[in-house]
Amino acid sequence: MILTSLPLTPDHDIPVPLLTELTALYASNREFHALSGDFPDPDDIRPEQVATALADELVNPDVEVLLARSSGRLVGIAINLAHHPDPADPDPWIGLLMVDAGMQRQGYGRQLASLVEDRFRAAGRTAVRLAVLENNPRGLAFWTALGYEVIDHRKDRQRGRPCAVLRKELR
Repeated sequence: MILTSLPLTPDHDIPVPLLTELTALYASNREFHALSGDFPDPDDIRPEQVATALADELVNPDVEVLLARSSGRLVGIAINLAHHPDPADPDPWIGLLMVDAGMQRQGYGRQLASLVEDRFRAAGRTAVRLAVLENNPRGLAFWTALGYEVIDHRKDRQRGRPCAVLRKELR
């Protein structure tokens, strides 16, 4: 698996062929988007919606969008936050880790999470956090299987959705 930063055009747009791939990736995860409510209609996710969602993330200079490819195919995306807005929180965050639904349960999610953790380790970070929607037991099972531990329950900052906050020491 190869991990690269999201490339943008000189106008700070996502190149159209890549936006098409990203839209297919997001659309393949209909079940997650139905839980999250991130898109008005999880059965009709459009390129302009994906572009807007990613542009909204990239407004924050601490956000990094990473693309995961295997054999040239886009298999996943990770959106990371180097510094949480709460100054009392010292850890970086994984804001989103999503694998193409047609390629799930093949180890891509585990590999992508490991590569993200390696990036944080290389940057000298000693732990990482993330939040899982309380209504997403599959997501919680995935992250706890990777060694993440629930440390809190609270609402997310953007939409007030109930979440479990997880943390993992990076050794």
